[in-house]
Amino acid sequence: MTQTPELNFVINPPKPLIIVISGLSGAGKDSIVRSLKDRKVPFRFCITATSRPPRKGEIHGEHYFFYSKEEFEQKIVSGDFLEYAMVYEQYKGVPKSQVEDAMASGEDIIIRVDYQGAATIKKLYPQSVLIFVTPEDTKTWWKRLTDRGMDTPEQLEIRRRHAQVEIQAAYDYFDYAVVNPDGNINKALDTIECIIEAEHQRIHR
Repeated sequence: MTQTPELNFVINPPKPLIIVISGLSGAGKDSIVRSLKDRKVPFRFCITATSRPPRKGEIHGEHYFFYSKEEFEQKIVSGDFLEYAMVYEQYKGVPKSQVEDAMASGEDIIIRVDYQGAATIKKLYPQSVLIFVTPEDTKTWWKRLTDRGMDTPEQLEIRRRHAQVEIQAAYDYFDYAVVNPDGNINKALDTIECIIEAEHQRIHR
């Protein structure tokens, strides 16, 4: 009878992931996060803060924490943000406490930020997983932006000018690029779920 060899072979349980989702305006980042929740993907969502006013249907503490410019700047002084930046002439920031609480609880956390915030988080947490979401082509992207009717012509021009910078940032900082096809968000969701599962199996981070 062959004796079973003694091996020091212990697989440690997966550590919680910091998953950063970013991408072009109109790429569908919010829809992707909502749909991941609907799929019951186990994660904690980090609600970011902004100094812009809420859009129709947006709720304080659910979609964003909405603060005035003065309130936001006071929180900067108080050190409440893991990172913050001026994006399209409006502040956006990641509350430090939300990330710390998720990591302490052992839960994955998804953070939705712009490329500057993603780069900062990667420096603070090198093990974080950065995913850049993009439409399939420029025509689709621009149609999404204009059809949603949320921006003034001046804001649209700012977004257009920043788009190339954001795309270059995807090559410079991000781990994955995921196309969110028009009318087929499930394809993007399947890809992101596969990325999360694979990252949990990674031996070295």
